[in-house]
Amino acid sequence: MDNRKVVIVSGASRGIGSATALKFAGQGYCVTLVGRNVKDLENTARQIEEEYKQETLICEGDLAELTFVRSIVDRTIQKWGRIDVAVNNAAWRTVETMRSITPETWEQTLKICITAPAFLSKWVAQTMEEREVPGVIVNVSSIMSSRAAGNSPAYISCKGAIESLTKELAVTYGRSGIRVVAICPGFIDTSLSKDYVNETGDNLSGVMADHLNRMTPLSRPGTPEEVANAIYWLSNPEAAFITGCNLLVDGGFSQNFNDYEIKKLQFPNQF
Repeated sequence: MDNRKVVIVSGASRGIGSATALKFAGQGYCVTLVGRNVKDLENTARQIEEEYKQETLICEGDLAELTFVRSIVDRTIQKWGRIDVAVNNAAWRTVETMRSITPETWEQTLKICITAPAFLSKWVAQTMEEREVPGVIVNVSSIMSSRAAGNSPAYISCKGAIESLTKELAVTYGRSGIRVVAICPGFIDTSLSKDYVNETGDNLSGVMADHLNRMTPLSRPGTPEEVANAIYWLSNPEAAFITGCNLLVDGGFSQNFNDYEIKKLQFPNQF
């Protein structure tokens, strides 16, 4: 078995996934990059190899297919002989309400956002147990699991489910030294935060961003790199006694009651 540490990152082509892959590579990890856009995966791989001189493995495919999910684990083990960390970051969703979502869209979302992470975790944990690797599984959830917006019912359902799954996996695999944690990003500046349109096709992402910034104590969106830093920290020995819980990375948004413009009406010189 290779002694180099290995991480699997799903949704690694851009955004939080790409930033996470780069973060781990910078800390000496070999990286399995999972996604659907091979060109974007190759760009991330090239950056890792040029900047950090670390090996990568590209796994291009559809996470809705469990045979592909299984192959990610098999190919990673075949290449490096071990898995130390798995980051379930990939997501897929449509922007619509429960009134308009179809059963087909619902099922597709569940396959990618909860079934794939569940079975990738299962098969990763199995290899960790077989090789006695006290590994870590990080599930990327969202503050939307507890603050529903009414615009992505299947996605929001999956984020609530993945937090419950995190607790279940932590209990199941804890005696093998495997930790399972979730991270809940808030408003992060990625492509997924720029596709909100109304029924006539007008992009409302800027309006929504302004509102979210006014609700966030730190008054800005987070960056993919800030989320990646938190994921890496949860995966390393400094967080060795943390498992089965969710870490908020939202600039304080979840703890705030109202828009800062409202606060200024009451205390104009204090906010």
